[in-house]
Amino acid sequence: MVQDNFDQLVNALSITPLPIDIVSKLTFLIEQQTLESYPSFVSQSIQSLHVLEQWAWQQLSYDSYQWINQLNYLTLFQTLSSFNKNLICNFDNIEVETKALLLISCTIDQINSIFEQINQNDDDNDPCIAIISVWFDNLAFFIYENPQFDISPIICHINQYIGRNYVMTDQFKFYLTQLEQTNLSQSIFTTKQLFYIKTCSFSLSSYLAAKTQNFLFTPEEVLHHVSNKYLQIINIHSHTMESWSNELLICITYLTGFICGCCWWGGEKLTHIKILFSTEQISINLVQGLIRIISYKPFYKEIKSGTLNNVLILIDIILKFLLFILQTQNMICFFRSNILLPDILLTIAENSSCDKLSLCAYSVLSEVLTDERLKELKVTDNICNLLFTILEQGWNHPLKKYKHIPIIYLLRGFMSLSKSSTIQQKVFDGHRLSLFIEMCDEYPIVYDIIWTFSFNQDIQQQLHSNSLFMSKLTHLAKECDNEQMCKIIHGILWNLNINHENRPITSEINDGKTFDIMISYSHKEKVLCKQIYDELIKFDYR
Repeated sequence: MVQDNFDQLVNALSITPLPIDIVSKLTFLIEQQTLESYPSFVSQSIQSLHVLEQWAWQQLSYDSYQWINQLNYLTLFQTLSSFNKNLICNFDNIEVETKALLLISCTIDQINSIFEQINQNDDDNDPCIAIISVWFDNLAFFIYENPQFDISPIICHINQYIGRNYVMTDQFKFYLTQLEQTNLSQSIFTTKQLFYIKTCSFSLSSYLAAKTQNFLFTPEEVLHHVSNKYLQIINIHSHTMESWSNELLICITYLTGFICGCCWWGGEKLTHIKILFSTEQISINLVQGLIRIISYKPFYKEIKSGTLNNVLILIDIILKFLLFILQTQNMICFFRSNILLPDILLTIAENSSCDKLSLCAYSVLSEVLTDERLKELKVTDNICNLLFTILEQGWNHPLKKYKHIPIIYLLRGFMSLSKSSTIQQKVFDGHRLSLFIEMCDEYPIVYDIIWTFSFNQDIQQQLHSNSLFMSKLTHLAKECDNEQMCKIIHGILWNLNINHENRPITSEINDGKTFDIMISYSHKEKVLCKQIYDELIKFDYR
């Protein structure tokens, strides 16, 4: 019955002039949908929903002054945009192709018309710009969650236009200059400014992180354009979180996401990030500012709320940015010099209602903790399962990415987490070892992860039982010509040949020999431990 009513109302959209009660009834039916009813509603009404989405884009691209002052129209657009955001966020059981059909239901001509309206609009607080911004925000969020759709001609056109006509312009830099001021007037936060700083930054960062080529500008050009002003904004406003307006929070959130996206842009080619991290002091200032922001305790209430909000998004972005910095810049000593940072990260990890945010916090935490504390780190079942799911999805993705993050960065992050006894137990219990064995030829860092695993007695048994992998290790030990890889392979085999756990120094082993010396193993100095072992063997120590 609901479907019949909805279909009839959508069919009535072609009536000219459109009766206002049609708009109100459509709004009411969409508002009635619950999280439980979404999948069936989308499945049963897909054609009518597609028509409605096309109609909405047509209205946005047409003369908005014919409807912008009509409350019923505004309410429908707000309701439909919320429906679309829920569609992106909450329903893995709805095919992503179905979501794309509904969300990317516009034409290039319509997009050009929308941009032309924005460009010609002298009212910086026109509500039409706000509505258009939400529509583009949803597209950007969809691409962030599903980067494979960055090849859509519509998405490409939108972001090429945004890059050329909004971001890489003097007007964008003017808005950044406004944000560099210590005491900000609320009047600077116009609807058009937020379109530039939030919507355009978000759209372009989602697109560029997914796409590594065929863009009008290089990563170097983009960072030269914005990085100095961004660094200044963080240096100033990371001291004043208590006075942030919601608009400033939005600007800092999406500018940080944009800068972070530019860093990911290009995969492992990192020459462009020297523009951002041009000196040691600049790098330190940025990291200090980012840590100050995530240390602000009133933010923790927002990450507990269970809803997707700008504070949660900001902290998530900052944690990913910090992880990127840890993996690409030689700053581990500086991070570890902040004695409060582990407690800050643990508070975020344990209090967030979002598992992905908790995982980000654990990932950064695993980089800064000492080996002793890391081994004792307890990670919840939900986070462990999410971690393995992310690795599997990244490995199985055609571009070897999870969302916009190349799998090599995921593996580097996991390298530290793999030292946790909890993680190792989950690898054993869930029979996850096969995933890492499958990846190791393409990503040699995985051999290092397996070396860490091989100190776990339970995982030793699983490795021993995999005859093909044992044969591969034996072959590599003889044929490998890479010194570091040889050390790793021999380290794995060493662990599998001698059980170092719970064995007295003088106890006999399989060949009848006894220990003369026991080496206390350190994850941090495992190469050194292996060198000590090799030297002792040369001199016939047992």
